[in-house]
Amino acid sequence: MPEAVLSDEMIEDMRAKVGLELRIEHSVNNEEATRLAILKFVDGIGDPNPLWRDREHAASSPYCNTVAPPTWPICCFAGLQFGWPGLGSFHSESDLTFYRPVFQGDRIRASCTYEGFDGPSRSAFAGRKVVDHFLNRYTNQHDDVVAEIRWNVINVERQAARSRTSSRQMAPELPHPWDISDVEMIEAEILDERPRGPEVRYWEDVNVGDQIDEIIKGPITTTDEVAFVAAGGAPIPRLAAHGVALRMYERHKAWAFRDPETSALEPIYAVHYNKHAAQAMGVAMQYDVGFQRQCWQGHLLTWWMGDHAWLKHASAQYRSFVYLSDVIRLGGLVTAKHIDEEGDPIVEIRTHAINQRGDDVMPGTAAVALASRTRGNVPAEAAVARHHRDGR
Repeated sequence: MPEAVLSDEMIEDMRAKVGLELRIEHSVNNEEATRLAILKFVDGIGDPNPLWRDREHAASSPYCNTVAPPTWPICCFAGLQFGWPGLGSFHSESDLTFYRPVFQGDRIRASCTYEGFDGPSRSAFAGRKVVDHFLNRYTNQHDDVVAEIRWNVINVERQAARSRTSSRQMAPELPHPWDISDVEMIEAEILDERPRGPEVRYWEDVNVGDQIDEIIKGPITTTDEVAFVAAGGAPIPRLAAHGVALRMYERHKAWAFRDPETSALEPIYAVHYNKHAAQAMGVAMQYDVGFQRQCWQGHLLTWWMGDHAWLKHASAQYRSFVYLSDVIRLGGLVTAKHIDEEGDPIVEIRTHAINQRGDDVMPGTAAVALASRTRGNVPAEAAVARHHRDGR
């Protein structure tokens, strides 16, 4: 892969781009919430919730129709490679706000604005780093905003990252040396997971200090990563084959590297399923996608809150890598209850994602609007009303 160090010229060039709405056509994956586009996405994040899958279940819910999970717009457009040629880039943090549901048949347009960067500063992982800030906005066919995502990318000097990785003792042991009996127990736990579904979770019944229901991801496989790519989760740019891919790489040299095993050009995005790509980035093994992990958080929250609630906000930091073979237990704790400025009964949740080594690889927060007995509101119904009112 091409390698570079941060220079004054590079920094000034990126300063001149602050505020640009970026060209994203090469990274747009979906434009319409078809039944199969929704199914591929929930398959790709491993979310079996019948609210997204079962027409009869959805018809009897407050949505009265097939609906996509709140994080679905990510598979329309997730992110893109932008600037800092020769640096290694890692998605590090996201902040998501959800305004309206996406129903089957809705058409979604994505946009991405480059909001600038912090740095340069020293990096514990590499030499120096800069942190980019982006804003994704998703609008439906009525030009109403359904969701916004602010996301950060850490860019590091790749050679320094690789030399530091090789100079220190490699830990943990990879792939993780699982005993098959342990894996079978984990699989049994996953098969026992059940969503809240149509059973209303009332705001009055939730207390500060309550634990939310846990879900498990893993052991993470190559197929898990490919499934997320196939769902449109984060190819940057869209994955292509043969002559189509070769012409893309000819136009954009920084999008690809030559695999030492096959001698073929592979996209930089292959770090998530190609060991040579990951190691060229200074990482020991293939690892998950930042937005993929964020979608796991969305699965956790919608699983717990049930069909009648509305996820208003979620954020997370992507700390450490989730390698192939890792197992991640996602859960959370209710930290506060209040009525927000829009009159919604809110529970604030602190979420976590703990791997088999005890590391929290994704600390996060969320704000969930729950139904209230005393106030008589159902947040999912209010979200549907916003969609229909604005649609007119």
